[in-house]
Amino acid sequence: MAEPSVSDAQLIARALVTDDRHAFAELVRRHQSTVRACLRRLTAGNHALADDLAQETFVLAWRNLKSFRQEARFSTWLYRIATNCWLADARKRKEELLGDRADALADEDGDTMPHIDDMHADHAHGAALKMDLERAMAVLSDAERAAIVQCYHNDLTHEEAAYVLGCPVGTVKTHVLRGKQKLKAALAAYGH
Repeated sequence: MAEPSVSDAQLIARALVTDDRHAFAELVRRHQSTVRACLRRLTAGNHALADDLAQETFVLAWRNLKSFRQEARFSTWLYRIATNCWLADARKRKEELLGDRADALADEDGDTMPHIDDMHADHAHGAALKMDLERAMAVLSDAERAAIVQCYHNDLTHEEAAYVLGCPVGTVKTHVLRGKQKLKAALAAYGH
């Protein structure tokens, strides 16, 4: 007979009470894909950096598991840790990031984005669109990118995103609005 599905809360309890590393490993297995995807968007598609930050996220989650109060979903708590890891890394590398953004903006001149209305778009078209979106995301400020990723990629409410980002709800809404305006302008520059 198959073992009934174990909830995140039960796994967290086992990890905390009995120091069950297998329970925590199951939490990592369940959430690593979404955490990595979140970080890939925050890092504007830098997969190596996203994977490094994801590893750091789960190390910090293990070390701080006893501070998880279950006021939010476990995944939301992980997004907060991941976002903080990304922000700390961005602060350390701020000069490099600004240089990368300037290069990315210079590279965007003359590029055109194909129309996405064609339901039968081939793989190359989809890859180009993904690259265009990643470059457009790089135009956003760190705060705008973080708010867009939390609300649209991670499907968090503005309130949950505010918790993850550690800022007021109104600030999240402002960052989302400004971010969407910048994305629309950047994508329009590609001819869409």
